[in-house]
This record gives sequence, structure tokens and C-alpha cells, in this order.
Amino acid sequence: MITIINFKTYKQGEEVIKLTKEIERTDKNIIIGVQAVDIREISKKTKLRVFVQHADYFEKGRNTGFVIPEAVKAAGASGVFINHSEHKLNFDIIKRTMKRCKEVGLKTAVFAADLGEMKKIERLKPTYLIFEPPELVAGKVSVSSAKPDMIKKISKAVKMKFLVGAGIHSRKDVEVALRLGASGIAISSAITQVKDPSAELRRLIL
Repeated sequence: MITIINFKTYKQGEEVIKLTKEIERTDKNIIIGVQAVDIREISKKTKLRVFVQHADYFEKGRNTGFVIPEAVKAAGASGVFINHSEHKLNFDIIKRTMKRCKEVGLKTAVFAADLGEMKKIERLKPTYLIFEPPELVAGKVSVSSAKPDMIKKISKAVKMKFLVGAGIHSRKDVEVALRLGASGIAISSAITQVKDPSAELRRLIL
């Protein structure tokens, strides 16, 4: 099972390092998504695959305030989150960003809000395709319990493996998602906002 943990902006500085170490001790195969400012230090201190939470499609040059794929790669990240519901992009920007990431050898984890978006993004061949309904993100109701029929429908309509995210907090949520056709999960607050991340992670996925 593929597991992606999005740190969002819940942790800063030493807190990010501490959380990373706890996750690594629990499962070395997990992918973490961090802020651009944390890439270099985290990449040096972990063997986990580090993704940045966003990058822009611009090339080297006069682009003040943007984060380009070359900078992400140079800092040590192995991939990029694209089109998360908290940082939505139009399809043309998604396409251009993915193209730039592939040019510099970065993997892509691309989020989609519904079946239509899943099918469009699948054609671009992302490394990871993630179904995450925006209305359930950071909520108490999981995608597994709120949209089981949609997960099943996606598994039949999409040829590539996919993950699901939004509101996943229990082992049952994970088991239902996998049974309905998902190959993994994307989570955040279930790990980043608990007192014992290692214990919670073991409860969820091990």
C-alpha cells in the first residue's frame, strides 16, 4: 500500500524534523509532503521520499516569488504535489507543471476532485493520481464512508493505480478504500495533529 502524508503547514522548524523521524522509524516507504523551505534540511535527515507541496512551471530567470522544479530538485526533493484542493490549478497549469517536473526528473502526485478530473489527469501520466473530494478535506467524515460508490466507480473508469484522501482517520477507512479499488491513501491531520504519530500510523496502516 502506498501512503502519502501531507505535512501542510501544521509543523515548522524542529517540529518538522521530529515528525519526519517518527514516521521514518515506523515505515521507511512513506512519502511525505513538506513546505519548500523544509526540503533541503529534511532531505538530508531522512531516507523517506520527500515531495514538495507545490511547484510552479516557470523556468530559470526573472520569476520572483515562485518555486521552480529545478530548485526543488536541487534541494533534494524527489517529487511534487500538484493541484491539491488547497492549491487548485486549472488544467493547463497542471499540464505545464507536470511537463516541467518530468523534464527535471521529479515525480508527480496529482490530486483530483472528481471522476472527470481523474480521467483528464490520468492522460498526463502522473506518478501518483489521488482522488480527494475538497469538501471532505480536513473533516471528520472520510472519503471511504462518504463516497464509497465513487471510489468503486473510479476503480472501473481509471486504468492506472490511484490513491484516495480526505478525512481518513481509522483502520476501517483504509480497509474500505483498498477493498473498493484504491492502492493507497493520502492523509494529513490524522498523523500531523496527534500526540503520538508513530502509534497512530501503526494503527492505521501496519
